[in-house]
Amino acid sequence: MCRNLYILTGPTAVGKTELALRWAERHGAEIVSCDASLFYRGMDIGTAKPTAAERARVPHHGIDVCAVSERMDVTRYVALAKEASEQIAARGRRVLVTGGSGFYLKAFFGAVADDVAVPAELRATLTARFEAADGGAGNGLAGLVAELRVRNPAGLGALDTANPRRVLRALERCIVSGKTLAELAAEFAAQPGPFADWAVSCTRLDREPEELRGRIAARVAAMLKEGLVAEVERLRSEGLKENPSAAAAIGYRETLTWLEAGRPGGEAALAAEIALNTWGLVRKQRTWFRTQLPAERVRVLAAGAATVESVFG
Repeated sequence: MCRNLYILTGPTAVGKTELALRWAERHGAEIVSCDASLFYRGMDIGTAKPTAAERARVPHHGIDVCAVSERMDVTRYVALAKEASEQIAARGRRVLVTGGSGFYLKAFFGAVADDVAVPAELRATLTARFEAADGGAGNGLAGLVAELRVRNPAGLGALDTANPRRVLRALERCIVSGKTLAELAAEFAAQPGPFADWAVSCTRLDREPEELRGRIAARVAAMLKEGLVAEVERLRSEGLKENPSAAAAIGYRETLTWLEAGRPGGEAALAAEIALNTWGLVRKQRTWFRTQLPAERVRVLAAGAATVESVFG
């Protein structure tokens, strides 16, 4: 049985939240979040997380699922999103996915992770080899790349051999599977996506750059007024810095740096830095949406003209 799944996406500050709420209310839907920062409990103000009142209007899934010190990855997200979607459909309600985290969003259109399980012991061993100071005898980045070349006599394709993380992940997968990168890539391409048995309708909201800049500035000002600095101070004591993904989220990383530097320039300087980096994120998001999502499956709609009736045509 093919079921329907609706996706409303777009860059940060484009105006997804209220439109998603109104569409869900009108069409008997529940919302599955696709925002990587909303997973974390306590990261509320800096993520513009839906409020308790908004979540009372429409049931939400994928929000506040882990502590701020806990790691989240795409495999875990896919399992969460699939389970939530199945349960929503079983209740006879519609599924509305909302958010702008690109890599997680991509899971609704195809496979994003293979089934090669890397033992923690192997990962630790290879990491230690990478960090070894001598750089010889198979150690250091050069040593790991050399081993990869031995295991891939036909070449490494487009692998960025200057990127340690990519080299480590590639070598792990080759060792565990006993296969070359080309063989692993071919198998991955043949995998059905986790939502292959769903009919996916996707609308991407967008706005003109200057309008987005204005909305970003207003959003940052509101976050600081609501207590972003106090939120970051509290989360820092709860292990925020132990989770690189959470600590690097826009609004949080700037505030952490600002606090540790002694609050230079006051909140005006902090606001300017957050707004600048948010705009940088928005530019990357807009490029990613255009280049990484299947254009033939994504409808683009001007956010200012979008209505509950028009959002999905």
